[in-house]
Amino acid sequence: MTVRYEKVALIGLGLIASSMAHAMRAGGLATTIAGHAKTADTRATALEIGLCDTVHDTAAEAVRDADLVVLAVPVGAMGEIAAEIAPHLRAGATVTDVGSVKQAVIDAVAPHLPAGVHFIPGHPIAGTEYSGPRSGFATLFQNRWWLLTPLAQADLAAVAKLRAFLEQMGAKVDEMDAPHHDLVLAVTSHTPHLIAYTMVGVADDLRRVTDSEVIKYSAAGFRDFTRIAASDPTMWRDVFLTNKDATLEILGRFTEELFALQRAIRTGDGQHLFDYFTRTRAIRRGIIEAGQDTSAPDFGRGKAEGRA
Repeated sequence: MTVRYEKVALIGLGLIASSMAHAMRAGGLATTIAGHAKTADTRATALEIGLCDTVHDTAAEAVRDADLVVLAVPVGAMGEIAAEIAPHLRAGATVTDVGSVKQAVIDAVAPHLPAGVHFIPGHPIAGTEYSGPRSGFATLFQNRWWLLTPLAQADLAAVAKLRAFLEQMGAKVDEMDAPHHDLVLAVTSHTPHLIAYTMVGVADDLRRVTDSEVIKYSAAGFRDFTRIAASDPTMWRDVFLTNKDATLEILGRFTEELFALQRAIRTGDGQHLFDYFTRTRAIRRGIIEAGQDTSAPDFGRGKAEGRA
């Protein structure tokens, strides 16, 4: 049996929200999709391409009578949006989000929401470097993890319904507590993004290598770094400011590992390097075996892959 919501309100109309809209239409998962975006240009584009049934100038207008509200704005804007929509939420509605930091979102959103509204924080581990309402596609969430971090007092029926809804969009859903989520994502996403930004910045600062050489001779590793570093700067600024402790902890571990590799290179310790690379290579095999990537040598990383 298809699990559906009568009205879904998407607050923020970027990659994730637009992909949700396409997936909902493809699966018949919502009767009406309402949308709101901060800028008039984004709202006009969403109307032009028929992304939503209605597009509203304010978030408050968009959420009226909605059964499901999805907060798809930068983490730093969650609290302000929650305060705006709180008086306009219908009793029994579910509110979720798609931020990649969870404890900060809970702290910002939960205090504003009235009793009788089900707040179920979430995070789809899917994405591309593209953004905006034209960037979405219905298969973005296929075989990708969507993590939920329900609060202790969460309504079990509301959680089960949201979980089934997300699974019908193709996602694999798991649950964990918010602090653990933030630590896991610091390892798998946040710190790698920071390293990618740093490596691209180093290449930019290294004046001995001209711009044309960086572009012309980019090997696969650097190309993937630039793909990651092309991600939305507002979103990633907010991620690092709101997941500060976990990111700094993992950066400290990374620095220790880097110093050990520097020492091995300096002293010619080939065995240490070989053993280290063998161990880390196994991680890559595990990702492929888990179905979260393929072994195809596609360093172009087409956006239809729905990569995070």
